[in-house]
Amino acid sequence: MRLYDRPYLILAATTLIWAGNAIASRLAIGHVSPMMLTTLRWVGTLSLMIAIAGPAFLREWPQIRANWKWLVILGVVGFTGFNALFYLAALYTTAVNIGIIQGSIPVMVLTGAYLVHRTAVTALQAIGIVVTIAGIALLAARGDLAVLTGLAFNFGDVLMLVACLGYAAYTVALRNRPAISPRPFFMALALVAFISSLPLLAAEMAHGTAQWPDLNGWLIILYVAVLPGFVAQIFFMRGVELIGPGRAGLWVNLVPVWAAILGPLILGEVFAWYHAVALLLVLGGIAIAESGKR
Repeated sequence: MRLYDRPYLILAATTLIWAGNAIASRLAIGHVSPMMLTTLRWVGTLSLMIAIAGPAFLREWPQIRANWKWLVILGVVGFTGFNALFYLAALYTTAVNIGIIQGSIPVMVLTGAYLVHRTAVTALQAIGIVVTIAGIALLAARGDLAVLTGLAFNFGDVLMLVACLGYAAYTVALRNRPAISPRPFFMALALVAFISSLPLLAAEMAHGTAQWPDLNGWLIILYVAVLPGFVAQIFFMRGVELIGPGRAGLWVNLVPVWAAILGPLILGEVFAWYHAVALLLVLGGIAIAESGKR
């Protein structure tokens, strides 16, 4: 059986690639600036999408043009905003923290679906939300209650939390997605992401903090454009096709697990006791929430 027909291998690889994005964001420091990385990532991903989805994009152009305002909102919030904040957060926090906070997205989506669509939330799901929030709070406080009471949070953790809230909002909004095929839809969002990242790059240049990539920077850009930006998206869509969105979505919970392994292994980051407890709370909260689904 081909790899492309093995949903569990595909989804495990997808989450490993996404966790690798957190590692790449930390490795990029000193080699390419965050907004430069964001823009060049979308240049690479968009180039690949044009190669495989260009003809389909042109065929569905009337539908894309009719829904351009909705696509702009989705692309700016879900793609540009998330990635820009993601790479900026890496300047201030660790890959382990980034991965654990990213693992809270499913519960954020559950909360957003309730607030926007009034999707029913069971008692177990509510408990799962509270447990996950407790895990994120513990992580942000670095295990110190004084940090919570004094609101002295790590700036990178706050940026990552905002990024995940934006991505959760994007995910909730996908419920009203226009009737556009997956690959042309993704290409349209990648195009919006590239265009909307240009003002951020211009601001970085004006501020004097832009850094053109060196050799290591180009290798990192190649990774984030090809693997998280392209391969992971294709793999995840295939996983959803094989086992359905509900079961495939559960695999996102592996991202913080991979990050907790790769951060210390590749970057030499410290995995403290509060990382372990926060990871257990986030994954446990998601597990409780999932068990409470109707």
